[in-house]
Amino acid sequence: MMDGHKLDGRRRVIIDNVQPEIEFGRFPVKRVIGQALVVEADAFTDSHDAVNCVLRYRHDKDPDWHEIFMCPLGNDRWHASFPLKELGQYVYTITAWIDHFFSWRHDFVLRNDAQDIAQTLLVGARLVEEAATRAMGKHQGQLQRFAGKMRTVSPDAGALLARSETLASLMQHYSDRSLASDYPHLPSVWSEPVKARYSTWYEFFPRSCVGNDQEHGSFSECQKRLPYIADMGFDVLYLPPIHPIGLTHRKGQNNTLGASDTDVGSPWAIGAEEGGHTSIHPQLGTLEDFRRLVTKARELGMDIALDMAFQCSPDHPYVREHPEWFRHRADGSIQYAENPPKKYEDIIPFNFETDAWQGLWQELLDVVLFWIKQGVYLFRVDNPHTKPFLFWEWLIGEVRRVHPETIFLAEAFTRPKIAYHLAKTGFSQSYTYFTWRNSKRELETYFTELTQTEVRDYFRPNLWPNSPDILAEFLQFGGRPAFMLRLVLASTLGANYGIYGPAYELMEASPRAPGEEEYLDSEKYQVRRWALDRTDSLRDFVTRVNRIRRENVALQQDHHLQFFEVNNDNLLCYAKTTPDNAEIILVVVNLDPHHTQSGWITLPLDRLGLEADRSYQAQDLLTAACYLWNGALNYVEINPQVAPAHIFKLRRHVHTEHDFDYFL
Repeated sequence: MMDGHKLDGRRRVIIDNVQPEIEFGRFPVKRVIGQALVVEADAFTDSHDAVNCVLRYRHDKDPDWHEIFMCPLGNDRWHASFPLKELGQYVYTITAWIDHFFSWRHDFVLRNDAQDIAQTLLVGARLVEEAATRAMGKHQGQLQRFAGKMRTVSPDAGALLARSETLASLMQHYSDRSLASDYPHLPSVWSEPVKARYSTWYEFFPRSCVGNDQEHGSFSECQKRLPYIADMGFDVLYLPPIHPIGLTHRKGQNNTLGASDTDVGSPWAIGAEEGGHTSIHPQLGTLEDFRRLVTKARELGMDIALDMAFQCSPDHPYVREHPEWFRHRADGSIQYAENPPKKYEDIIPFNFETDAWQGLWQELLDVVLFWIKQGVYLFRVDNPHTKPFLFWEWLIGEVRRVHPETIFLAEAFTRPKIAYHLAKTGFSQSYTYFTWRNSKRELETYFTELTQTEVRDYFRPNLWPNSPDILAEFLQFGGRPAFMLRLVLASTLGANYGIYGPAYELMEASPRAPGEEEYLDSEKYQVRRWALDRTDSLRDFVTRVNRIRRENVALQQDHHLQFFEVNNDNLLCYAKTTPDNAEIILVVVNLDPHHTQSGWITLPLDRLGLEADRSYQAQDLLTAACYLWNGALNYVEINPQVAPAHIFKLRRHVHTEHDFDYFL
């Protein structure tokens, strides 16, 4: 039963189905600075009275609300938008009311009896006079003059006054909102840096940046590698953990349990005598060396992203200083990580159910803030699904309160609901199942879910065809075409994508054992020397693809992805467009890395803004080849040994004054 003290039965407008909104405002939707947030809602009332409504919004730092009148879309649906001019969180809501003037105006224009019109004008005049009492400045006088004329002019002249757009604008602005309904929830949107929406990541192990006379890499050698990465077109350089590595239960090459004196261990076994999460592995260099690396990368157009792995080796100072932050086994020893039957004895997880959880949370927040002070504002978070959701919501919120420029990438290969909830808690980007989606049906189904449902408002995919942990089976057996086609898919299906190199451009494809996805001689456990100047490297191909992404804004977002029909299940066809279709990028990929495939693609010309009776140009941005296409049905043939994909830019045919062929 409704609470009689709060109920006002005179409020008759219902506000419902607000979009975008996540769990009735429980979590913010995601956009980037410079965008406009488009908001829609249902607003309706009983009977035939007219409804008016406004979208109200403000930045968290701004105490004052701003408002925009919403426009009707039909069927009681309304929409409006507001600009995201600053980083940080905005809140918004909707207020709607019955507008008696517009209800009067709607009925008035339907009347045809002169006496009836004259009487009805007096009713309208009274509504205008009431609005004048709410008006400010010169508007008050304008409304009073309108009301006076409505009381004295002839019915025909009064009808013209009633239809005045000036009067309508004034009456809308000074509506009687005393019985307005407010949407009971307060949705929000997080305005993030543009790089949260569009970024190109490259991962490498700093310890493998070695000189000729070195056995272990350093930050100074990493600086020499930066131009190589920047020239390929990457704007984020992601480094696995750079901290001291524990000795106890250190893993050897190929994840063997018995490490030798020369084995370097896994970077994810964080912490040793030299320090923990705010310390640097001494062989990599000093904190000053790291800051120089950050500065040099930024000069080349790249930002450094750090791995944030909240776990410890048995030698981490935390184990000695804060044993209460860990679980203990029956024999009193601290519990190591395990996923039976697998054991990870070189890693100890935190116990987030400890009674000392507040101190643990604060310490981990301080770790993030420490690295932000060193110039890092991108973090790839290792296994966030093994820590509490509330912890991430709190930590990310606290960081962004003072550093709204920070971006968090969730590396959570876990169940969909968990991955999605992590995204809701604040992660800007998320790893995906793309690595294992290979067939046409799998790709179309998955990316339709990510880009065309409510998921897109909170989950930003970051696509990785490989990682230090994952050498996908498709890459193990597909040869060079497999690496090329998966790169094209990752870089064009997703505005955010990354590769683990140099393993990717050098097409590393040997698993540790048949049926496994673990790399043979994995860098997770040893230093590798890479021959970057190999003639068969995909470096030039990667550079070309990244340049295409950089030069075509349609590829820098995910919301306008659409799949098209091809009469061959080995061919995948899709487009990304700008909202106005001014730029159309059409991609056709041969999903079979071994054989030539051909087929007919069917394009929805009307949706793409192309005319059925005019030819249009399809230029392959990978090869610069140009084709003149006509109509919706067009033939493609792709030999994967030459190039496993087309990335077309479609240009409309325009007839000029001199009737020359010209394409825009």
